Amino acid sequence: MQQQITLAKQTIQFDAIPNARELGGYQMQDGRTIRHGLLLRGGYLAYATPADVDRLSGEFHVRHVFDFRSEAERTYAPDVEVPGARNTWMPTIDMYTDQKVESFPDWAYRDLANFLLTAAFTEKGKQMARDLYPAMIDNEYTQLQYASFLQQIVNTPDGAIYWHCSQGKDRTGLGAAFLLAALGASRELIIADFALSNEAYEDELTQLRCKITERGGGQEELDMIQAFIGVSIPNFINSLGIIDDKYGGMDEYIRNQLMMSDSDLDFLRNRFLE
Repeated sequence: MQQQITLAKQTIQFDAIPNARELGGYQMQDGRTIRHGLLLRGGYLAYATPADVDRLSGEFHVRHVFDFRSEAERTYAPDVEVPGARNTWMPTIDMYTDQKVESFPDWAYRDLANFLLTAAFTEKGKQMARDLYPAMIDNEYTQLQYASFLQQIVNTPDGAIYWHCSQGKDRTGLGAAFLLAALGASRELIIADFALSNEAYEDELTQLRCKITERGGGQEELDMIQAFIGVSIPNFINSLGIIDDKYGGMDEYIRNQLMMSDSDLDFLRNRFLE
């Protein structure tokens, strides 16, 4: 199914909410489309202006905000409150169990660009970039968090949903991928939506690519920057392959790992599709 998907078409322009856009208008494989203004994804709300908050609360009627960030990220830059909306903290990177996913040190979030410029030249940094999506896909803690995310959407009977991490791309993008799959999207559409974050962060990517090149970096270093300032589509496609090979495909992953029943899927599709 070919659709014209552009960042401009999906973007919601806020004053100070990064990478904000909606899933409205996407066509599912059964021919129905996602209703506009109900499923919103983006970056954190720490610096949202009063006008941004008014739009979320009034124009979009957001009733549930999901924050996928770590405790350190959330403490450093807490969300502003959206009146009428519940804010659920749901850290999706496992930093707690014996299967924990390798993540940045807490202090890195205070100056992420410079941290990445150094980390890009280390083997550990490059490996983190390659492993992040597969590790999250395969991690039981992360699976339970996304299962709860989908179930709590089912339990939010009206209004819009907004979910975010810091930049609104990796953790937020996985949440969007699972929700799109639950609604009946094609793999091509899921990948295309994930990739839009590269357009959103193209200016930052260009600046950091230049700095990497100036420091003598090559393709491996550029790939690491791409993965953490934008998104890595090869890594994401590799993760979808893991879902196919290990879990029997996205439909089975949604039903088994993310615990969505037939009635849950019917509810989501009836509520969000037209």
